[in-house]
Amino acid sequence: MSVEPGSLYLLPSDLGDALVPVIPGASLAIAHRLSHFIAENPKSARAFLKRIAYPHVLSAVTITTLDKDTPVAAIAALLQPLRDGVDVALVSEAGCPAVADPGALLVRAAHEAGIPVIPLVGPSAILLALMASGLNGQRFSFHGYLPVDAAARAARIRELEQRSKREDATQIFIETPYRNDQLLQALLEHCTGNTLLCIAADLTQSGESIATRTIAAWRKKLPALNKRPAVFLLYRNI
Repeated sequence: MSVEPGSLYLLPSDLGDALVPVIPGASLAIAHRLSHFIAENPKSARAFLKRIAYPHVLSAVTITTLDKDTPVAAIAALLQPLRDGVDVALVSEAGCPAVADPGALLVRAAHEAGIPVIPLVGPSAILLALMASGLNGQRFSFHGYLPVDAAARAARIRELEQRSKREDATQIFIETPYRNDQLLQALLEHCTGNTLLCIAADLTQSGESIATRTIAAWRKKLPALNKRPAVFLLYRNI
C-alpha cells in the first residue's frame, strides 16, 4: 500500500531580536506540531524553536543539515521522511527559506518527487527593505552576494548601476555582515553621485536603521555597518 507523502513546509525564521512578533500565528501553529526540521544550521534552528515557544522537548526533535556544502547526492536522503508520510519544515538561517539560501535545491527536488511544497508567511529582509526604501517597487532584481574580489566587485557594481538606469529597476543585493564596510566603500567609489542607495540594517531588530540617500550624501556621512545584517538597494533613473 502506497503512503501519501508528507508536506514540505517552508518556515520563515525571525531576523533576530524582533521588535514585534514577526511570525504569524498560523505559521507558528504548524511549526509547533512538527517534529522534523531541515536547517542550514541546527544550533540556530533550535534557538529559533525556543524563541517561538516550541512546545515539545527539543532533544526529541529531528533536525538535519542542509547547507552550502551539502552535496546534491544527499538531497534524496533529506526527502526520505517526506516520502514516508512525515511533514517536514525547511528553516533558513534567517528569513525566508530558499531565498539566498541553499534550501532551493531541496524544494526543487521535492517538486520533482511529487511532494507538496507549502510556503508559510513570515519576514523577508529583501522585501521589507524594498518596501521601506522608496525606490522602484514595480521593477527590481535581487542579485544575492556581489563578488569578493575587488576588481570583479567594482565591475559588477558599475554593471548594476547601468542596468538600473537602463531598465528603471531597483537592484538589490546583500553581503556577509563583516564585509559590509568594504562593499559600502566600493559603492561610494564606483557609483555616480546622484545614484540612490538605500541601506537597511538590522531589520525588525532593536537596532534597525533604514535610510535612502544619494551616493554623494552617503560619502559625507558613513553609517556604522560592521557585523550588522544589511540589505543594499541601488537605483539610478537619470
